[in-house]
Amino acid sequence: MFDFSRENKSLVASWFRNIDKTILFLILLLFLLGIFFSFSSTSSVVGDKLNKESYFFLKKHTIFVFLGFLIIFFISLSEQKFIKKYFPLLFIFSFLFLLLIPFIGTEIKGSKRWLDLFFLPRFQPIELVKPFFIIICAKIISLETEYNIYKKYFLSFIILSSILFLLVLQPDLGQSVLLFSSWLIMIYVSGFNLVFLIIFLIICLFCLFFIIFLFPYKFGYIVLRLKSFIDPAQGDNYQSEKALEAIISGGFTGRGLGEGILKDLVPEAHTDYIIAVISEEYGALLVLLLIIMFLLLSYKVLYKLQNERDEYIKLVLVGLVSLLLIQTFIHVGVNIRLFPTTGMTLPFLSYGGSSIIGISIISGLILNFTKHKPNLNNNL
Repeated sequence: MFDFSRENKSLVASWFRNIDKTILFLILLLFLLGIFFSFSSTSSVVGDKLNKESYFFLKKHTIFVFLGFLIIFFISLSEQKFIKKYFPLLFIFSFLFLLLIPFIGTEIKGSKRWLDLFFLPRFQPIELVKPFFIIICAKIISLETEYNIYKKYFLSFIILSSILFLLVLQPDLGQSVLLFSSWLIMIYVSGFNLVFLIIFLIICLFCLFFIIFLFPYKFGYIVLRLKSFIDPAQGDNYQSEKALEAIISGGFTGRGLGEGILKDLVPEAHTDYIIAVISEEYGALLVLLLIIMFLLLSYKVLYKLQNERDEYIKLVLVGLVSLLLIQTFIHVGVNIRLFPTTGMTLPFLSYGGSSIIGISIISGLILNFTKHKPNLNNNL
């Protein structure tokens, strides 16, 4: 029925032959598991609280995953020259959406992170900005010109600072840390002096603390979260405490499908606390297996870099993998109270249209840049 032999010269057949099957399998499996866990974490009680039908979130999640598959296929099928030339323009469009947040953004629970435009469903622009930010930074840093190398780093930092400024206004500390960390890793991999990088990081941390205490009315929430994290008696830790209790009650094997209670107690269980829901119902062993899948996916991507000569592709893949791993680390860390609450979804598995579309773009780019190159005699 499907002919993917070398005699078939069609675009789709060529795509399937050259795509990394292991990476493709892991991405699709994680997305499908996300649909299943969406079913587990969006109970009828959650639907009743938000005046929605029982399977509203599951249906919506499935639609976004299907749309995500189309995005993955289109991006992974595209020519790399096309991506390098035109995707930086998509960064400009996504950044413009982010720029609208302070003016017409929708505020939910004290944070203004969403846009609710009449021609689009409500979405979170930063999820679209992240992959395109990696693309444009990689392009700037890898420019093969006489352009002063430190000027290239400075230009990428200006772009990063513009995004961070808008995120701080929302406020969104979690995404700020994620983007800044991914940018630092890209800079380090590109060959930036490690000593200078450490000095720069120290200066940035000093400036951050200075700004927090200089403008307590704007950034006091950071101090409150840190205080409540260190001393739970000083703040509202209801959600994080319930998440940790759920993980402990799940044990190694879990309480069973549908037997968890966290999804009925915490409104954001299907987004910010999905790993706690999974652990409660299916056990820590399944959570460990999921973490191994994330690590295996990252390893397979980074393994490709050892024979990659294109600096641009190296930086893109390092940046994208950094986004995946750091976001996963933050999400799990918040759920086990290793970090203060940040409101960070888990890639592939958490409910949320913006998150799914963003991770689909990342997945498409990863599949594109890890494809086997028939003209190169390597054994990837």
